[in-house]
Amino acid sequence: MHLTAPATRRTGIRDADGMAVAAFILGLVGLLVLNVFLGPIAIALAAAALWRRTARPGRAYLGLVLGIADLVVLVAFMQADSTISWSF
Repeated sequence: MHLTAPATRRTGIRDADGMAVAAFILGLVGLLVLNVFLGPIAIALAAAALWRRTARPGRAYLGLVLGIADLVVLVAFMQADSTISWSF
């Protein structure tokens, strides 16, 4: 006996849309702070949103690109400072 209703297709799309938007926002914020954490999270959320066929693929791809840019910025500043972290 099922006590909960099965998830509908619309619920899955809405979840994927939320992941796409979250990936975009985390990738954008990650360019300024905590890019070592927010970059990989943005990449994972964007990939999950694309895998679930989000209705917002542009935002998901942008979140993916921004997540990668977070890591590139981190590496660039690490090279410039010769340290594991960076600051302004």
